Parts: sequence; C-alpha cells; structure tokens
Amino acid sequence: MPDEVAALYGARPKYGPEYIIPVPFDPRLISTVPPAVAKAAMDTGVARKPIVDMDAYRQQLNARRDPIAGTLVQVFARLRRQPKSVVFAEGEEEQVIRAAASFVHQGLGTALLVGREDLVREAAREAGIELSEGIEIINARMSTRNTVYLNFLYERLQRRGYLLRDCQRLINQDRNHFAACMVALGDADAMVTGVTRNFSVALADVQRVIDPKPGHRVIGVSLVVARGRTVLVADTAVTEMPEAHEIAEIAIEAAGVARRLGYEPRLALLAFSTFGHPQGERSARVIEAVRILDSKRVDFEYDGEMAADVALNPALAAPYPFCRLSGPANVLVMPAFHSASIATKMLQELGGATVIGPLLVGLDRPVQIVQLGAKDNQLVNMAALAAYNVSG
Repeated sequence: MPDEVAALYGARPKYGPEYIIPVPFDPRLISTVPPAVAKAAMDTGVARKPIVDMDAYRQQLNARRDPIAGTLVQVFARLRRQPKSVVFAEGEEEQVIRAAASFVHQGLGTALLVGREDLVREAAREAGIELSEGIEIINARMSTRNTVYLNFLYERLQRRGYLLRDCQRLINQDRNHFAACMVALGDADAMVTGVTRNFSVALADVQRVIDPKPGHRVIGVSLVVARGRTVLVADTAVTEMPEAHEIAEIAIEAAGVARRLGYEPRLALLAFSTFGHPQGERSARVIEAVRILDSKRVDFEYDGEMAADVALNPALAAPYPFCRLSGPANVLVMPAFHSASIATKMLQELGGATVIGPLLVGLDRPVQIVQLGAKDNQLVNMAALAAYNVSG
C-alpha cells in the first residue's frame, strides 16, 4: 500500500486473507482497472472505438489523479525505452524499499539498495514487499568495491583535512558517500537520497564526491503544477543571496532544465518591483542580471525585473508593452533562495499546488535529493528524474 493511502486510512494492511481487494483510493487502480476493462471490451467486440495507444491512455488516466504524472510523461517513457540503474542510498528505510520496488515494477530500470542485507530484507518482509529481480542490496562495509571507493575519495579529500582513516569511515559508514562514489565511478547511473537527512547536509555529502559539471552552476529547481499550468522556480535550494552574475547563471541553468523537460523557456527574473518601481537593492541586482544576459546573447526569452503576478498574468502585464516575453512566464528566477523556498512551500500548503523538487541541477553526475521524510511516490518521481538526468 502506498504512503498516501496508508496516511489516509491510518494503517497499512498487508496483502493476505484480510486485504485482497485494494481500497478505493489506491492510486494504482486508475491506471490498472480502466485499461483492463477497455481491453476486454475491444477483445470481445463491444468497444466501437478501439484505443490505439494503451500506454498513452494509462498516462492520461494517471495525469487525472496526479498532475505531476502528466508533466513527467516523457521522462517515464524514455526510461522504459532506456532503463537505468539507480542507487537508493537509504536502502533500509521502508518507504525507500517500496519506492525501489515500484521503480523496477514500472520498468524504469534496476534499483540498488545500500544497506545491511538482513535489515533490508526484514523491513521488506514486515512491509509485505517482494524484493524481485532487478533489486540488489549492497552492504557498503562488505562491498568488493570498497577499496576502489576509498582511494578515489582519499585522493579528492586528502588536501582538505581528511586522513585516510576518515575517508575509510565515510565509505564504510556513510551511505551518501558510498552511493555517490558508485555514481562517480560508473557503478550506477544515478542516485537518490534525502529521506533521513536535511537537504543541505545531503548536498554537502554528495559534493565531497561529485563536482559541478564544467561550465555549469549547481542550483535547485522546483516544478510547480497548479491549475493546469507547470512553472519552474529557481534557485530554491543552493545559493541564498545571489549576486547579479549568479542570478544570470541561475537563469541559464534553469532555461536548460525547462528545455530538457520539453518546455520552450520564457524566463521572468522576479523582484518585489516591476520595471523600476519601487526601487531597491535586490531589484538592482536583478536589473544587472538582465544586462548580463543581454551581453551573453542567450537563446531563450527573458525579462525583468518584474513582480510574480505580472510575470504570470497577461492582463497585469498589458501595461508594459515593451516586455520581451511573448506570453506568461514558465520559468521564475527568484532574487534569493529564501523567497523561492517560502513561495513554493506556501503554494503547496495553501494554494493547492503540487510541487516536486527541488531538483538538483548542475552536478557532473545525476543525483537527486528528496525532502526529509519523502513518501514513496515522491521517491519514484525523483529517482526517474535522476535517471533521466535533468542536468543534461
């Protein structure tokens, strides 16, 4: 039973004599039962309008229940064509095991669970999860790659105050460092972590192992789906108070993410002011960031500084005919990390929006960090985005 259903019912029954038929709110039903009924109708000749693409039909059904599913259609489709291996760093956690099983069951790739095998198997047994083919358990302390990872990490950290035994302890006992080494050295395609640690702590762990991609900036990008619209917000996780040149770099990185997710980017560089009124220090940095983008001659639409409502509402943008955007912005570049974080969390709690992320962008290897205590469906989405590699 998925986390969201267990939360709704206050319990998590296991498959067996007392729980054979799924509860009505199980999110897996909508993409399983209607396609089966439709197929039976087609097979028996009852259906007069056959469904040609059953996979597309399932995706449409998923999108009705979960707005994010519609946004991630191309991500899941590509992974089913080109499955990837994803290492789940916190492999002993129950929701992580459920997410790994779901990732494999959906045909997205293979899952590597970092943890002690006896504890992982016990947690899976207690939760009624079958560890099927495609799921591998890896004990960091007993791995045959332990020495290789140790030498790699020690070479990176020896001039940063770390002794050999410090690196050995990180490889043996810290699953983020071990999992990041797996990805850095090609033993896994991507990594997911964050269930048991704060984002900033997990990011610091990963950055000891993996560098930024050359020519790129590490940022956090959140996907916000509300009222049928998808908007990207950056930076929501890394740089707290960016200078003008950093805002410009964030804009370029965010535009790249939008394109890789299938959107033609229209960027609004946000501030509390709109085109000069009222003036302020943060607005001046945003104005300078626009000038920097002008000098770089980037190949996407952008403008600023402007307030969020002007960026998103054509009626409010009408008094500014000189604005360069051809329509409402679909990428919002925030003047500071704190305003980005506050805005996305308020939207999620008060505005009925669905938020995924922050997506970690700009590292040389694909890693995603979920929010502390993330549910299994959130883990699956982030694992898919890590495998898809939104950093390009």
